[in-house]
Amino acid sequence: MYLLGLTFILSLLLAIYGVPIARQAALKYGIVDAPDGKLKHQREPVPYFGGLAIYLAFLMSLAFTFEFRQDVLGIILGGTIVVMLGLIDDFGVLTPSTKLLGQLLAVFVLIKSGIQIQIAALPEWLDILLTVFWMVGLINAFNLLDIMDGLSAGVGAISATGLLVAALLQGDQTIAFMLAALIGSLLGFMKYNWQPAKIYMGDTGAMFIGLLLGAMAMIGQYPSAHPLSLLTPVLILGVPIFDTLFVMYIRYRRGLPIFWGSPDHIAIRLRHWGMSVPQIVIVSYVSTAVVAGIGLLLMAVGEHGAWALCLGTIGSLLAATVFLGKIDVSRTGRTGSQRESIEHHKAA
Repeated sequence: MYLLGLTFILSLLLAIYGVPIARQAALKYGIVDAPDGKLKHQREPVPYFGGLAIYLAFLMSLAFTFEFRQDVLGIILGGTIVVMLGLIDDFGVLTPSTKLLGQLLAVFVLIKSGIQIQIAALPEWLDILLTVFWMVGLINAFNLLDIMDGLSAGVGAISATGLLVAALLQGDQTIAFMLAALIGSLLGFMKYNWQPAKIYMGDTGAMFIGLLLGAMAMIGQYPSAHPLSLLTPVLILGVPIFDTLFVMYIRYRRGLPIFWGSPDHIAIRLRHWGMSVPQIVIVSYVSTAVVAGIGLLLMAVGEHGAWALCLGTIGSLLAATVFLGKIDVSRTGRTGSQRESIEHHKAA
């Protein structure tokens, strides 16, 4: 158990040390997110490369404390692919279709490594199809969530903590070590990403978080006396999933292309409603923890209790959809110092 704590501390310290270096490199080479007066309202250009620091802190902490097996190597290789993809995309040279192809390549590596959804009642081709939708969806869900200082990293850390609890309950040391490394890396990064952010993770970090959490959610075990426990990973990752589905629904209802950038995200709607950036981020953290806790409870309660939890959660999400859909986001101009950087290439 001490190695697990060592992995967490090492990744935390590596991130705290590495993020400022990444920031200096980004500033030196002009890899920054500049304000444009439309969707990007930060006071001055903010450097990227935070995602690269997260990736390196994660990888180096595992290298010192952990022995890699085939599925772990598959996750790391898939993560490396999306990191390289994100680095190129942060230069603004990738089209949405090219980025999607890169994401599919990363998912193919996972499947080839034996990491995929496995439901005994379904044929293998359908398991593979569900795996592709799950992974591509989560990679882009965290990418879309990265629109406000501290939001994506914090939600990722809390979701990873939920998966860590599930892994420890099942005695899965492999997943636990990887999650501990990810949590430490994200917390170290958040020291510099809290409002006002000194650095952004960019597509590099957001897609890396989505791939890691999606992959580890798939290979985790969620046993119980009823099949509803299969929804545990969905609920643990429920906030980014709900945000993505909500944005797609609103854009469809407004007649906009689903993958076209627009200020329809939950965080931006709450900003228009009058909440401050720290308030929105904290509410998002609490919501993530609550929904993740419900997911973990599904493994502990009986079938009737599980149905009650699921129906109550669905009802709450539907009510939130109605409330959020009524918020007017037609107003333009400066809504504070938050980073509402919803670019077309980021919506892919």
